[in-house]
Amino acid sequence: MLIHLETQADLDDAIHKLVEQDRRLRPILELTGMPAIRQREPGFAGLAAIICGQQLSTASAAAIWGRVSTAFDPFHHDAIRKARADRLGRLGLSAAKIKTLKHIARELAEERLNLDVLANEEADAAHNTLTALPGIGPWTADVYLLFCLGHGDAWPAGDLAVQEAVKVGLGLKERPTPKQMAPLAEPWRPLRGAAAHLWWAYYRVLRNREGVIAGAK
Repeated sequence: MLIHLETQADLDDAIHKLVEQDRRLRPILELTGMPAIRQREPGFAGLAAIICGQQLSTASAAAIWGRVSTAFDPFHHDAIRKARADRLGRLGLSAAKIKTLKHIARELAEERLNLDVLANEEADAAHNTLTALPGIGPWTADVYLLFCLGHGDAWPAGDLAVQEAVKVGLGLKERPTPKQMAPLAEPWRPLRGAAAHLWWAYYRVLRNREGVIAGAK
């Protein structure tokens, strides 16, 4: 069963179901309070914004995306597909990111890719569709599914903040790897996306108590 997190009420309901499914999460929720839903623009613009911000500080990512989205307003895949690479480079995009954006723009233009339908696919299948695209890694795919499409079961296993929160919250000796995060999240299906919101909220509690943890996003 697919669940979508499109409103705060959706997330509230999902979190309540989660703590019933897994009582280990109840003390986490008591510490964090109800997490606020996090949403981004869907479609090509939303995915492009995430790509622009890969491996950059929040401030740098915002500055580059601000220039790109202003230069191409309205933002449409055809405009990026036709844009000269040197123009995109002057806006602050790396050669690798330009290549990724242009490839996705071509796939959309040729109707070989439909980003919107991913919201109604199983999370793992949608994840695999996105990571098959050049330059789209697991973290980017999961953030797009969760924040842009509201996919209730998207699970950002590679997110360092979620990993650290899971480590502390579940009493693990070491921070789990992305591969180890998959079985840890099995009890939270089909609401792994809601669990991610909860673990991000718990990470913020930990960070406020202990100072900035290495790898913070």
